[in-house]
Amino acid sequence: MSAAQPLPGAGHDEKGHDEKSRDDRGRDAAWQRELREQFPIVTAHPESAYLDSAATSQKPRAVLDAVQTYLTTSNANAGRGTYPWANRTTELVEGTRERVKEFLRDPEPDRSTVHFTSGTTEGLRTVARDWLVPYLTDGDEILVPFADHRANLDPWLETQRLLAARGVDVHVRALPYQAVSGDYDHRALVGLVGPRTRFVAATHVHHVYGGDMNVHRIRAAVGPDVPICLDAAQSVGHLPVDLADPALDVDFVVFSGHKAMALPGSGAVWARNARGPEFRPAGWQGTPNTVGIVSLRAALDWLDAAGPDRIARWTAGLTTRLTDRLRHLDPYEILGCPTSLAADSALPAAQRRHGIVTFRHHDIPSDDLGFILYSHGFMVRADSLCQAGAAEKDGSVRVSLHVHNTVEEIDRLLTVLASLA
Repeated sequence: MSAAQPLPGAGHDEKGHDEKSRDDRGRDAAWQRELREQFPIVTAHPESAYLDSAATSQKPRAVLDAVQTYLTTSNANAGRGTYPWANRTTELVEGTRERVKEFLRDPEPDRSTVHFTSGTTEGLRTVARDWLVPYLTDGDEILVPFADHRANLDPWLETQRLLAARGVDVHVRALPYQAVSGDYDHRALVGLVGPRTRFVAATHVHHVYGGDMNVHRIRAAVGPDVPICLDAAQSVGHLPVDLADPALDVDFVVFSGHKAMALPGSGAVWARNARGPEFRPAGWQGTPNTVGIVSLRAALDWLDAAGPDRIARWTAGLTTRLTDRLRHLDPYEILGCPTSLAADSALPAAQRRHGIVTFRHHDIPSDDLGFILYSHGFMVRADSLCQAGAAEKDGSVRVSLHVHNTVEEIDRLLTVLASLA
């Protein structure tokens, strides 16, 4: 089946009705082919299928060109010179701060702050070390995820240790999860919130299950005054992130550039500065990663032009196609709630999965299955996926998709997986 064919399940409402006409699906397929051609590494290796975009994204030509142009025309340090190249670099850095706010649909850009980091991990640590530690007092409580990415757990446990060394006792409570789906248990969460709850760390899209973690329900559970820090590593660059939407009433959004089509070593913390003290990273700020920041600006421009909503719709269609067939192959177990991925799902769109399908084979260890798939031209993630609390025995295979992936790649993958059943 070619990439031009329509995607079954790519556009259904909660009743299973087709939302898109055949002409619309055809236009989406043509749009996708045009975008795929803009990824040099993808077109140079047509025999291979890169299915690991949740680990790092491939880069479109526009990002590569922006980096080369910067390095060959105005490479200099930022904020440290008065000559034209330095001035231009400073303008690029400061302009990218505003571009991040614009991309995130920041409703109050004059109030908010954007701080560049090396990625989500450093960003979350910066929020923990420079904002949360001074904010908390003895007896305060924080709610954090114990089954999400380790980057969204370790900084908060470190916060507790740092404060304990100063004689400040802070209680860390685990966000509750639903056993089958891996989603947060928002009803149980209500019972954990108390008068000393001061902070919540949450994930926007889960890196293993691909689920939208329904941040609006966390806000409803904790009330209007508690700051929420959002790990958006798997949402920014993969689907629309609209901070003007009341459903996304959070105080920090932290993301990695390399997962959003920018270069490795780039990322950002967006701070709303509406609850608690203003976010001000401590210490002397050294030379920024100017090349990474340039790549981030180009990536955000590219993503906006492509349309985050269309990208999300395309990857959701591929996800549905893979899941609908894989869940009927007996040797495989799909992690998370399979019905939230299915074309006939009765769940609202907000609860659907986004571009990630993680599974295990009952008889083949995950690392072996990863090698087998690579021998057939498929690059997937096969290990414990940096999930907090997971051990080597909990390894799984994760297929994560982006706009350059095709129906034909999914069908080839399914053929190989079926041959191993």
